[in-house]
Amino acid sequence: MSSSLDEICQALLATARTSGAEAADVIAIRSASVDVDVRGGALEQADRSEATDIGLRVFLGRRQAIVSASDTRPETFSAMAERAIAMAREAPEDAHAGLADPGQLATTWDVDTLELADPAPEPSPEALQADAAEAEAAALAVRGVTQVQAASAGYSRTRLHMAASNGFSGGYGRTGRYLSCVAISGIGTGMERDHDSDLRSYQGDLRSPAEIGATAGQRAAERAGARKPATGTYPVLFDERISASLIGHLLEAANGHAVARGSSWLQGALGQPVLPEALSLIEDPHRKRMGGSRPFDGEGLPTRSRAIVENGILTGWTLDLATARKLGMAPTGNAARGVSSPPSPTNWNLALTEGAQSRDDLLRAMGTGLLVTSMIGSTINPNTGDYSRGASGFWVENGQIAYPVNECTVAGNLRDMLRRIVPANDARSYLSRVVPSLLIEGMTLAGG
Repeated sequence: MSSSLDEICQALLATARTSGAEAADVIAIRSASVDVDVRGGALEQADRSEATDIGLRVFLGRRQAIVSASDTRPETFSAMAERAIAMAREAPEDAHAGLADPGQLATTWDVDTLELADPAPEPSPEALQADAAEAEAAALAVRGVTQVQAASAGYSRTRLHMAASNGFSGGYGRTGRYLSCVAISGIGTGMERDHDSDLRSYQGDLRSPAEIGATAGQRAAERAGARKPATGTYPVLFDERISASLIGHLLEAANGHAVARGSSWLQGALGQPVLPEALSLIEDPHRKRMGGSRPFDGEGLPTRSRAIVENGILTGWTLDLATARKLGMAPTGNAARGVSSPPSPTNWNLALTEGAQSRDDLLRAMGTGLLVTSMIGSTINPNTGDYSRGASGFWVENGQIAYPVNECTVAGNLRDMLRRIVPANDARSYLSRVVPSLLIEGMTLAGG
């Protein structure tokens, strides 16, 4: 019988301490997943994987080192500890490295209230294949769709446990069920591709295969005959499908790692307006059934809801322990880590204030411009916020969608762009990043 993750963590932690580590922490992850791809109504590929991975971080003063393995035998623990300590002796000192003080640690939590793990049985490969086949058939039934590039379904189950020499010990499990479909319309050089997908913690929340396939097919068919738009300065409406990428750029710049390195276009912007006054950006790691939810972070600190931007004002950075120490601030409980890497600051579930208008209202208000539904590539200057990305979508004339467009570039400066966003009211509340369609006036558009 295999050891529990708690037992594995405690055994590896004890080995590290007896081998000479002054302090240490351990993370253990046990995962299982099954993925199925369907093509032409038949099974194309099926994969199943199971693994237990462990990571050990040791400290000698302010020197640290990390080793990982996928073997939980006692002799492996000894080898890991010896190797990590030898590496730490040769590592440079980091004045900001170290575990949390015991008083900073999460001490109570209720994982059950977060509903991270679906109690329903794991789906059979046959059930996953049936879902993917149904999505493919629904996409092919859409007029104009010539083929389905991929129809995939999968399920994952993960259990995580962490323990550290500062006294922290805790773990939780989560599940995930996904379904995706990529459809193609047209033939030869006139082919256009689009997709739809869904990922949920609970299988019962997943949208139906028929809906996902039909939506993928409809989106691909609508893109038939795409051409380059005009070049000039126009309003751009970032569809809800991709608008979260704009907020993602703000989060990257507000990440303590970028700020501490001096490579953030938000440097010096703390306490200043970065969004319109009516908008706030709220992080909530305690939403039920969400992939971004967790009771504690990767360093054992409690997670909490916070306003990253409140009424347009940037209120704080996203910090783990090391970046907080570098900046002389308090950590925000946003550390994430894997078995082979140190903690780093990241964001959990996010929601941007919605507007009062629908996406159609914003289309009418923009008059002539571009509705962006997909983006490729990215040229973002982390120091200045200069923004340039390839885009495709639909040209809008007189407030109505006129024709599909592709092979164009939208450009601007993020600091200016985000101050001018006008949100719609169409955000999907079940996503980890709840961001509606966003209209921005006066962007540079390079097309034909």
